[in-house]
Amino acid sequence: MATYTLPELPYDYAALEPVINPQIIELHHDKHHAAYVKGANDTLEQLEEARDKEAWGAINGLQKNLAFHLSGHILHSIYWHNMTGDGGGEPLAADGVGDLADAITESFGSYAGFKSQLTKAAATTQGSGWGVLAYEPVSGKLIVEQVYDHQGNVGQGSVPILVFDAWEHAFYLQYKNQKVDFIEAMWQVVNWQDVAKRYAAAKERVNVLLLAP
Repeated sequence: MATYTLPELPYDYAALEPVINPQIIELHHDKHHAAYVKGANDTLEQLEEARDKEAWGAINGLQKNLAFHLSGHILHSIYWHNMTGDGGGEPLAADGVGDLADAITESFGSYAGFKSQLTKAAATTQGSGWGVLAYEPVSGKLIVEQVYDHQGNVGQGSVPILVFDAWEHAFYLQYKNQKVDFIEAMWQVVNWQDVAKRYAAAKERVNVLLLAP
């Protein structure tokens, strides 16, 4: 049995039009995300073989591959649910996401400041990466992280709750090389209900982490 499996999309390929066209969603999910799932499972098998044979010559590469593919799988699994065809706008208490809205204001000063920071973090990733809003359990606040590839440049223990994919495969067929245009358009499909649920769950999990003094 494979340890990781490709999750089904929570909507059909055309659900996010016109922000993201169906061809991109299909290729992104069925090919790219699937490749990360396969890569994680294959690497686990290779690590099992290395343990059985006490053959550790490739350990550094295997551990890097596991982090890369597993992080890609996790971030994409969040990404699909972070979006909805009737999303967008600003998170408001009237929509039942007041705790999230308050946390954004407390952590960034304003929603506008948060939006600007996450947009810039995602749009200016060098090469491939992500812009991520994460709950940081030591401070109890939200932070923006600029993730290189899938796994680099993150705070240990932080929990991603909103992710913007800035890899070219997420937008190139539709937006060409205009990454910033894609990131700006992404705000139209943010599923704040999903983000709010992830924020609430992350806060509840704080006691299971080994916190710094």
